Amino acid sequence: MNIALTLPDGSVIKRPAGTTPAQVAASIGPGLARDALAARVDGAAVDLDVPLEQDAELAIITIDSPEGLELMRHSVSHIMACAVGRLFDGVKFGIGPAIENGFYYDFDVDGAISADDLERIEEEMARIVAEEIPFERVEMNIEEARELMRRKDQVYKLELLEEIEDHVLSLYRTEGFIDLCRGPHVPQAGKVGAFRLLNVAGAYWRGDSARPQMQRIYGTAFPTEKELEEHLERLRKAEERDHRRLGQELDLFSFDEEIGQGLVLWHPRGERLRQVIEDYWRRLHAERGYEFVRTPHIASEKVFRRSGHIPKYEDMMYAPLVIDEERYRVKPMNCPAHIKIFQTHTRSYRDLPIRYAELGTVYRYELSGALHGTVRVRGFTQDDAHIFCTPEQLVSEVEDLLELVEEMMGAFGYEYSVYLATRPEVSLETAGDEEWERATESLRRALEEKGVAYEVDEGGGAFYAPKIDCKLHDALGREWQGPTIQVDLNLPKRFEVVYVGEDGREHECIIVHRAILGSLERFVGGLIEHFGGWFPVWLAPEQVRVLSITDEHADYARRVQQRLRAVGVRAAVDARNETMGYKVRAGTVDKVPYLLIVGDREVENGTVSVRSHEQGDEGPAPLDEFLDRIGREIAEKRLPDDF
Repeated sequence: MNIALTLPDGSVIKRPAGTTPAQVAASIGPGLARDALAARVDGAAVDLDVPLEQDAELAIITIDSPEGLELMRHSVSHIMACAVGRLFDGVKFGIGPAIENGFYYDFDVDGAISADDLERIEEEMARIVAEEIPFERVEMNIEEARELMRRKDQVYKLELLEEIEDHVLSLYRTEGFIDLCRGPHVPQAGKVGAFRLLNVAGAYWRGDSARPQMQRIYGTAFPTEKELEEHLERLRKAEERDHRRLGQELDLFSFDEEIGQGLVLWHPRGERLRQVIEDYWRRLHAERGYEFVRTPHIASEKVFRRSGHIPKYEDMMYAPLVIDEERYRVKPMNCPAHIKIFQTHTRSYRDLPIRYAELGTVYRYELSGALHGTVRVRGFTQDDAHIFCTPEQLVSEVEDLLELVEEMMGAFGYEYSVYLATRPEVSLETAGDEEWERATESLRRALEEKGVAYEVDEGGGAFYAPKIDCKLHDALGREWQGPTIQVDLNLPKRFEVVYVGEDGREHECIIVHRAILGSLERFVGGLIEHFGGWFPVWLAPEQVRVLSITDEHADYARRVQQRLRAVGVRAAVDARNETMGYKVRAGTVDKVPYLLIVGDREVENGTVSVRSHEQGDEGPAPLDEFLDRIGREIAEKRLPDDF
């Protein structure tokens, strides 16, 4: 009996029942057979050797597709686990998923897997690939799987089995290694592309610091060696720009175990950088009619219960403080306090819109394994703002926000992609379909009226709000979380936020949450990597350093510094008794945009010898001319030529 298989292009082919996707791929062409990794049958991913018994829609998953690449990386993680099992005795296996740009696997081994072991693990993986060891799918009932893992002393797999409700489940065997897995996988190890193991790190089992610490090996894989090398080159560039290393080298910030994990200590140079960003933020917001507020770092637990944050996000909030027998929490967000300020007066429609802005420091619990420099921390400052407006004002307010996003991101040299994130599957029940639709359409209309190109992120909204999300693209092409604009459908109801309308009645107020920079800590970390530490002049913590050739020129160097500081330039002097080559190197290491060298000629002529990061040695220039030049650069927020 023949069955009808409908291919992605709409064509239909007839094949005998029992034909496998691999056979179909081979019949279509040798190229497809070579690149095939798995298949989709009526939308479900399956292995290439699954018999097709009835009419179906069939798509072959190839290595050059996003789905195929993820599948291949997952298969490489199994190959790595197989290699580790060959090389180390008594390995207990955790989990090994594909992740963005790669994969990892967690292992519990006697002793430690070190970076020096990665090369021999890679070599063993290469042998497994050369041997073309097959991936064998095995189905068994839950008790059989438990018995198998008990015999192998795989305690972590046994724990996972306790949470599986399926009576029959699938496992995949790669030689002696067998893993719980839904699949599919490549048919055999020789079908994977080029791979490389990157590093090994500690990782608590299931991210819980109270559980055993395991060894996590990270790797990456691509269809070809060329693509792998291109990715590794991007990683090398990213490592050169790593904000954690540059933050230390440039003396911007530090962390201290006695202070606590995930809590940033900003040094004078780092605080100067932040202050420049904050001053710019304040100026733009003042121009747009925002009023600045300040709210406490702690609040009664009652307000966070009313807001819904404790029932929904208590695992991200720190344990309560008890003050006068009342429970308080350090705040994880600023929204309730801004609402309370709004509610100190009866508000008329004539008063709206009201825009409150705050650089408010908040605290949220992050697992220690998730902390990452200033990008993922436990205490951070949000450029938080809330707009209270009428429904009729919503579109124009969002349009103004889109203009603000464009201006601010342009000043920092960021291009970005825009997404309209719609209602998720699990969403606020107190807001009806019409409210969700009306809020979403207001965001859509603002985007379209401003001519902003966007993609729809179906179901990507918050449980309480549709939103506009902007993803920033840095100098290496990586995405960073950027500005977000949300129409809140939760807090106006919970706090009964109202205004008196033209009809003399109370109406529910629209609240727009919005953050342009987001977390200042994360934004600064991203900026460091975006510019590789070489900030444009307007942002640089130290814009100019004056270098005296000898002690005799130190007084003139300080007079030049005073002239610079008088016009708002952040300038320092290096009058140390060192060679000029040493001082120039020090200024370059500190990534100071301008070095001004002064000696006999400069003192006599009232000039400075200019050395810039972009142009190198530019020769002498009158001091007044240089002051005009740098003043224009700062005022115009000029970016480096390669941005």
